[in-house]
Amino acid sequence: MMNTDSGSGSTQSQHSPHNSHASPTPGVVSMAHALGAADGDQPFFDPVAYGNGPNDSVTDTTEGAAVTHHSVVIGGRQIAYTATAGHLVTVDESSSQPNAKMFYVAFTEDNQQEETRPVTFFYNGGPGSSAVFVLLGSFAPRRIKTAMPSFTPPAPYQMEDNPDSLLDKSDLVFINPVGTGYSAAVAPNKNINFWGTDPDAVSIKQFIKRFLTKNNRWNSPKFLFGESYGTARSCVLAYLLHEDGVDLNGVTLQSSILDYTQAGNPVGALPTAAADAWYHKKLGVSPTPASLGDFAEEVAQFARSDYLQALQKFPQTDDATVEKLSEFTGIDKTTLIAWSLDIAGYDSRGNSLFLTTLLKSKGQALGAYDGRVTGIETGIAGKIDPNSGGNDPTMTAVTGVYTAMWNSYLNEQLKYTSNSAFTDLNNQAFQNWNFSHIDPTGAQKGVDAQGNVILYTAGDLAAVMALNVDLKVLSANGFYDFVTPFYQTVIDLQKMPLIEQQVRANLSARFYPSGHMVYLDGNSRTALKADLAKMYDAATANEPAMGRIRALQQRHKA
Repeated sequence: MMNTDSGSGSTQSQHSPHNSHASPTPGVVSMAHALGAADGDQPFFDPVAYGNGPNDSVTDTTEGAAVTHHSVVIGGRQIAYTATAGHLVTVDESSSQPNAKMFYVAFTEDNQQEETRPVTFFYNGGPGSSAVFVLLGSFAPRRIKTAMPSFTPPAPYQMEDNPDSLLDKSDLVFINPVGTGYSAAVAPNKNINFWGTDPDAVSIKQFIKRFLTKNNRWNSPKFLFGESYGTARSCVLAYLLHEDGVDLNGVTLQSSILDYTQAGNPVGALPTAAADAWYHKKLGVSPTPASLGDFAEEVAQFARSDYLQALQKFPQTDDATVEKLSEFTGIDKTTLIAWSLDIAGYDSRGNSLFLTTLLKSKGQALGAYDGRVTGIETGIAGKIDPNSGGNDPTMTAVTGVYTAMWNSYLNEQLKYTSNSAFTDLNNQAFQNWNFSHIDPTGAQKGVDAQGNVILYTAGDLAAVMALNVDLKVLSANGFYDFVTPFYQTVIDLQKMPLIEQQVRANLSARFYPSGHMVYLDGNSRTALKADLAKMYDAATANEPAMGRIRALQQRHKA
């Protein structure tokens, strides 16, 4: 997976079958024809070596792409669309010299008008994740079949048309940040130059501007969809786009982390722990609550009142409060007190106390990304670093199918091939990430004086919502997500420095019986698609609002 060799490939068009002007030998079918060029498809072989190490870069600046044509039925309507897999080259803001070559996959409905056809830009998080997870799992026209919350057995795997695809509402562009996928810095720049909160957001902004220019989409309604760290990226990116004359119509924040100072806050994590205990039938509450949503609200009320006070008073304890905490979490009172009542605590090896204790009697641990998923926690399995690669039970359940099916889909259906290894997750980017961030007020909101991460981006979101008063924001959250707990997101958004209630009305939050990757749960994906459709309709049906956004954009471009 990890390819750290330096890459400086030759010009792509010289090696691409569909760009060759040589006549094929009589009686021999050309490679392009064999790969489907006869039906209008344009296969593409990319010989450039894309290194994913911190000091890697490429010299090639061509924008080659494979282009294929497909159709899918969504909501009873057959949609003909074009898939484009390839690169766009971004430029330095100051010098306008090429600085990065970024890999993307776009799905665009055929024969649509620029002014009425939205375009949505997707990315995952990490930092250091490619877009493969959101592309193959969420709202593209094709998706992998998984058995979540069960383990997806080894190959052969399957892909299927996605009836929940968002293609009926918007064109879809999946972006791979520098150092992920087949994206790399252009020399003399290096990958590490883009591995930070602000340079990353700037590079994605430059990609979006390049896409809008190359595809004549400046006047299209524009949306962002970010997951996990991608939500922090979206907050920064949305403000930077506004400052650069690109005003958005909507932003979806899935599984948010907007305030790193609150990571591991037990108050924010408690409702997720209770949801996990509810699912695994470990509650001490009788009768068991019928509605997870109502139960989660009850626990949230307890978390922000009695539980918060108990944490503040510890080691003094109130037996009634500890008893209630035990009932909500399925953890006995003695153990809770040994944990200092901290339901979000970790042991010295980085294991979550709650996730490894709830089903300990069964020799199982819960997945942090989806508490419904369990993994073996005995023998050697219990001694493997839980933070290494895909060892979390949730990631283990789906990583194999993602890796295999992405290569199959990209090579065989999208007809893009490369000699380079596709980097789906780049641990080097995560390890070298610079969380420094200058917010819209000019304040440092990334690291403190000791170098500790204090990244806070909800202020950027508040700023752009206050400036673009028609911007719609949807916060999507999974009940079983212990990585970015849903109630912590609620707290962060409530505390966001945005006072004007009329603008706050543009923000909505939805919760689904799923994990971090909400779309991996079939019913949750369908429900999220319905909520997205409502947001897109609301954002694009309001003609005065559309006019204000376009006028705002024109003023910035002037």
